[in-house]
Amino acid sequence: MTDLFSAMRTVNRIGRYLPALFLLLNLVGIVFAAEADIKSSLKYVCETARNVLAIGIMLMVILAAIVYAVGQIMGAETRARATVWGTAMMTGALIGIAIYVLVPYIIGAITGNPTATEKPCEFTLV
Repeated sequence: MTDLFSAMRTVNRIGRYLPALFLLLNLVGIVFAAEADIKSSLKYVCETARNVLAIGIMLMVILAAIVYAVGQIMGAETRARATVWGTAMMTGALIGIAIYVLVPYIIGAITGNPTATEKPCEFTLV
């Protein structure tokens, strides 16, 4: 059982830096883009963020359910830890949903024009 906990701690330690690294790499790509290519770069960042977040949100919800369910059949200490982990994963999924919805509007505010709701990643530069 301690091997499972140490493996989860290792995954948690490494995994917390992946979203920041992903965002940094996308922003570096925008900085080096030519001026005429900024619109397509922003569209790429928006679409990539939304695609990655959609997959991440689904995985977080599924993993939260699995961790919570497995924890309920274990002992009291493991059940408590699994409940906390499951709650943290669901909180992460809710934050991911908020970011998923807000990304087009944030990029639209950066470009100076609001985005259309039917095409959330279409931008025009002013």
